[in-house]
Amino acid sequence: MNKLYNRSYFFDQGIHFECQLCGLCCMGEPGIVYVTENEVAKIAKYLSKQVSSFIETYLLPFKVGYRIKEHADGRCFFYKNECVIYPVRPRQCATFPFWFENIRSPKKWRRVADECPGIGRGPLYSKEKILKIINSTIEYVVKNT
Repeated sequence: MNKLYNRSYFFDQGIHFECQLCGLCCMGEPGIVYVTENEVAKIAKYLSKQVSSFIETYLLPFKVGYRIKEHADGRCFFYKNECVIYPVRPRQCATFPFWFENIRSPKKWRRVADECPGIGRGPLYSKEKILKIINSTIEYVVKNT
């Protein structure tokens, strides 16, 4: 792990980011938003729904957990002019845009930055914090899938 922290990256000086609640990452190409049992319970409680009816209405089985259903246009079921579960959104959503696939090269990052208006705004995420997010997300996926 120390090898990751001791390497040089394009984000060595950090990256400013603050979600603008625009929903661009919630729409478009179909994708998979994975939710664990714990996240299911939190979201169902937040929406004042029984877990069983919440699962039936909003989720599909996926590996050892669930994935959020999408509308035909690729839009997340929870995006209705804004994320209706933002305070309890899944970890996958909460860690965007600092996903390994986005941050692995400057070219990929520029592509994400061209679409996400929150990149370049808000608080500075240090190199250490970004690597910690990536590492914890990888551990989370391994543990829960």
